[in-house]
Amino acid sequence: MNRIFLLVPLLLLTGCGGANWGWYIIDPTTTTGWNNLKFLASGAYWTIALSLTAICFSVVIGLLIALPGLSKHRGWRGVNRTYVELVRAVPILVLILWVWYGLPVVSGINLTIFWAGVLALALSDSAFQAEIFRAGIQSVARGQYEAAQSISLNYRDTMRYVILPQAIRRILPALGNQFVYMIKMSSLVSVIGMQELTRKANELTVSVYRPLEIYTILVVEYLILILIVSAGVRWLERKMQAAEQ
Repeated sequence: MNRIFLLVPLLLLTGCGGANWGWYIIDPTTTTGWNNLKFLASGAYWTIALSLTAICFSVVIGLLIALPGLSKHRGWRGVNRTYVELVRAVPILVLILWVWYGLPVVSGINLTIFWAGVLALALSDSAFQAEIFRAGIQSVARGQYEAAQSISLNYRDTMRYVILPQAIRRILPALGNQFVYMIKMSSLVSVIGMQELTRKANELTVSVYRPLEIYTILVVEYLILILIVSAGVRWLERKMQAAEQ
């Protein structure tokens, strides 16, 4: 088995100079290669916009769904559990297709490709966000609630000023992971025509038929985006820890 793994990089290295490789198609020193790279990179705006908008909506929806799950009443907890289980059970690609093709038929609402993608991604991710928020809020010590009640804070102000700030600091790594997940899942919106990174790569592949080279650049593009997001989340964690101290 170890020999097989050693053969893989060896085959790649020996094949780099072969006739089957066409890195010239993305060579930035040539006009064609530079134009192809710009075409591939042009999808980054929609990938970022789609992911950022969807994560903002999913956080809000997730928080609203998480609060009933903390209730003492079984009915409200049932609402939380039903929503989470149903939404998590639907594959995100299926949800994207249903929102794009099914929602106009069911409701008469016609969304643009961008907003259909945002709605599908936000709904799918909100179930996970709800569980993250529920766990984060439950991790706050009971004494914090009692302290808020002792100074006559109502439920809304207790959550706003006491509980949520502490919970968010604890769940920030999980929220960062969900943003990374959202960036990766945004590639699925390409199936309904969204002109993001994956769609651009697919279109260029059809034109020049160099899938290996083009999808390699696509991997690098997603890698750069995710590394930037991960670095930003770590920076925000350090800032919040410093402020807490």
